[in-house]
Parts: sequence; C-alpha cells; structure tokens
Amino acid sequence: MNYNMIMIKDKIQIDLQKSLEKINVKDEIPNIEPPGNFSFGDYSTNIALKLGKTLRQNPLEVAQKIIDNLPENSDIEKVELLKPGFINFWLKKEYLIDELKKTINDPNFAKNNAYENKKVMVEYTDPNPFKEFHIGHLYSNIVGEAFSRLFEAMGAEVKRANYEGDVGMHVAKSIYGMQKKMALQKITIDELKKKTLNEKVKFMGEAYALGSRDYDENEIEKEKIKILNKKIYELATDIKELYTLGRQWTLEYFETIYKRLGTRFDYYYFEREIGNKGLQYVKENLAKGIFQESEGAVIFPGDKYGLHTRVFINSQGLPTYEAKDLGLAPTKYADFPYDLSIMVTGNEINEYFKVVLKALELIDPQLREKIKHISHGMVRLPEGKMSSRTGKVLTGEWLIETVKKKVQELIKTSSKITSEEAETVAEIITIGAIKYSLIKNNIGRDVIFNINESLALDGNSGPYLQYTYARCQSILKKGENTTIPQHYNVTTLQPEEIDLLRMFVKFPDVVCEAGKNFAPNFIATHLYDLAQRYNLFYQKHSVLQADEEIKQFRLLLTKATAQILTKGLNLLGIKTVERM
Repeated sequence: MNYNMIMIKDKIQIDLQKSLEKINVKDEIPNIEPPGNFSFGDYSTNIALKLGKTLRQNPLEVAQKIIDNLPENSDIEKVELLKPGFINFWLKKEYLIDELKKTINDPNFAKNNAYENKKVMVEYTDPNPFKEFHIGHLYSNIVGEAFSRLFEAMGAEVKRANYEGDVGMHVAKSIYGMQKKMALQKITIDELKKKTLNEKVKFMGEAYALGSRDYDENEIEKEKIKILNKKIYELATDIKELYTLGRQWTLEYFETIYKRLGTRFDYYYFEREIGNKGLQYVKENLAKGIFQESEGAVIFPGDKYGLHTRVFINSQGLPTYEAKDLGLAPTKYADFPYDLSIMVTGNEINEYFKVVLKALELIDPQLREKIKHISHGMVRLPEGKMSSRTGKVLTGEWLIETVKKKVQELIKTSSKITSEEAETVAEIITIGAIKYSLIKNNIGRDVIFNINESLALDGNSGPYLQYTYARCQSILKKGENTTIPQHYNVTTLQPEEIDLLRMFVKFPDVVCEAGKNFAPNFIATHLYDLAQRYNLFYQKHSVLQADEEIKQFRLLLTKATAQILTKGLNLLGIKTVERM
C-alpha cells in the first residue's frame, strides 16, 4: 500500500498501529471515527479505552503512551488526549486546503476501492404483475438504487435485478377478478385493450381487490380461484390471452415508474421461470433430508433450527414462494457470478427469509455466505397503513403525483423558473423530495411520510439541498471565473470556512462508511450538515464583495459545496436543478 495515496483516516490508523507495536500491542486495529463535534478535532479513537480494560491499566496512561510513540505526520496539526481516554487528531489547515483543490479537480473524488474487482448484484423493487405499484415498492426501489450507486462508487461491478411474481395466488385472484368484472360490466378483451395504460392498471388493481375479498369470504369462490391458479401455471388456453395481456400491461406500466425514478435493470426474473428451477432444487435435496414430505406437500422443518416450518411444494405439486426464492439465488449466480448478492425487501417478511436462507445454507453454504438480505420498514402516511387486499392501496404513482401537484403550486410563485422548464424542474424536485424523505431515515425503521415536511425549504429535505445547490450555482455564475490560489494565508480563515473544509475532507469517508454499513442515510445526514454549514457561512460572510484573493477562495468553497451536494445527491438517485 502506497502511504501517500491512501486517505488521511487510513494514514492515522496506520500510524496508530505503528505506535501500538512500539508499546508491544499487536493484532489490534484501532477504530477511527470523526467526532460528532469539530471542537473535538477531525478524527478520534477510543483504542486507549479498549486497551485499558484488556491490559488493566489506566486508559489515560495508555493513551499518553500511544501519543508519545506516534510517528511524525506532516498532515496533523495536533494530537490531544481527552478524558476518559480518547485520542483526538486535528488536521493542518494547509492539508484542508489541499483537499479542497482535490475536491474541485479530481473527478474520482469520493470514490474508493473497497469493492474493487468485486461483483455485486442488487435485487430490489420486486413488484407483482396484475397488482399496482404501491408505496412499499417505491421505497424498495429507492433503497436498492442507492445501494447500487454506493457500491459502484466503491469500485464494484454492479448489476441491478428485479424479481417479479407473474404466477401465484395473487395472479389467480386478479384473473378471477378481471373475469368477474368483465362479465358484470359486459366488457370484452378487445374493449379492454382500447383503454389507456393507467386505466388498465386501475382495472387490474380493482380486480385483485375483488378476487381477494371473494377468496377470503366465499369458500366456493376460493376453490374456483385455487383451480384457476393451477391453470395459470399450465397456461391453459381459456385464460392464456387474458393472462398474457395483463402481464404485459403491468410490466409496461412498471417501466414508466422506473423511468421517472431514474432506475434501469440489467436482469428481470419472473416466478414462472424461477418456480420450475426452485421446484427441481427442492426435489433434488428432498432425498438428502433437508426437506421432508408432509400430508402430500414438501416442507422445510424450520423448527429444528428455531425457525418456522414452511411449505416449499404444496399438495398440488406446485412450488411456493419459498421454493421460488430458493431457486432464485443459484439462478442469479449462474447469470452473474457475484461476490455479494443484496436482496432488498420490506421487513414484514424477515422471518420468511430466515427460513429460505437457512435452507440455502444447508444446501450450498458457500453461496449462502454471499447473500445479504436488507429489509426496510413500512411507509405510512399520517393516516396509517395502505392495503392492496382491501382495495385501499396507496400507489407509488399516487404519491408522486400528489407531491408534484404541491411542487407545481410552489413553482408558480417563483420568478426564477420559466414556464418552459417548469415541468422538468417540478419532476426533479418531486422525485428528490420523495427519495430524500425516505432515504434519510435508518432503513430498518418504519417511515411516516409527511408531504409538507418533504418539501420544506428550511428543513431536512431534498428540496432544501437542491435549493442550496442552486444558490451555489447562482453565486458562481455571478462571480468571475474561479481560479485556485497557489497560496492562501491560512491565518485569515474564518471558523465557518474551516468547518466547510472539514466537511469536504469527511465526504469520502462518509461514502465509504455508507456503503460498508448499507446505510445511505449517512450520506443524507452529511449533505444536510454541509448545506446548513454553507448557508451559515453565506449569511455571515460576503463572497462576491470580498477582496479578490478572499473572493476567489470563497468561490472555491462554493464550488466544492456544489460539487459534493451534486455527487452526494446523485449517490441517492437525486438530481439537482440550476434554479429554484
């Protein structure tokens, strides 16, 4: 490893390890983190506290020994000891300015090689044909796309995958509902074809709700739907056309949503295709004792492992969702031999996936080790949860259009946005508001989406960050061509300027940590902090009216802020606008 080419955080860690070796502490990797408050320095380590316990020594004395044996580092201004045993590092202001220049000039700034030469597949969104694209699918898409971009920033070759349920009881309920609605409304297939895409999708959503109600409330209709389910697997002649058209219409509709969200997929997997593979996969491992026969079905005895016992092949000989998901892992690996496969789903199926992954572990432990299941919370509006079964589904498109109407109302009051660009700007702000509101939270928690808060220009929102970026662009356009001063008197730096420089230095670390911890919210938090600090700087100090050298430097701070905002937002799948 070339010491001069690595990040400052890693340099500090290397220096600490050298110091530990001098005091006869080996095989210990110090944890280095930026403190929550810049008054405690740029980086901090608690290694002395940890060693104090294991060595049974005073942590303050251990910390002092470590400091005394640290090698010379020309980038460090000072190292201080803080009770009860923290070691804090301050970077030199000259180093901060050098990093500012990198921020401006290096197109690969903030990229790292944590996953260089690794193959990563991210499976996300996973909507079901014949059902509407609900808010949960929207959330999954936002999370999965952020993961994909983060791992690309860490040097990985990333492939995006989408797994869609084109067979199963939900399809049977929908086809049943479509047939019933067509009979009641006396609509033919040809007449259904003439409807707009949105009308077709709405019709299928209502049909699914109708089928679900009859399935739950009427035993006779329930049996009809079960028979229909088997016919759909077999692609029986009397339902093939309606099935094929319904599948096609929903897939076309989903693509319109993906386009608005800025998502593209490399692989599409469907349950019809995967189901047969999963079926054979289960049968092959039945003889090995991993699965068991029970009342005409094939089950996985999860109770042996403290999990649920679940059916993988039902009594009709059809693969269940469990068998399909089991067959998906090796199918994806055959298409793209991944080092890491990430599956993004809602957390309501966590227990389900524990069973599926345990079965995979027993069948192919090496493949199981490559799989990471990330579950996100539920999205709720202040009024509560949505449900497609009851027909009261809140669709992703409904949310987008509802937010967009409010954005369009706000844009009408802006003199900066022309009528020609209003539609494009409204769409960008809308998608940014929704994505940021969901991604700024810890992914595992439920989210209450508040439309007004998502659009606030004075709060932790996507539009606030987009507005800060637009402000930076406005200042840069008014200023002369920005040039990098060869030398700058660091003694004239103001506290707000130093804080901005520190935020720039932290950004590559944040990107790396966000990827390693599957936590894009780290980036959202950093960008909000950066935007707040820039706006405070802007309020306190003139940029364009300052003396020439100071003006050029402050224009550089403005340019770097804009670049990090656009880079960071792009990692979250959010675009910026030039004017707001």
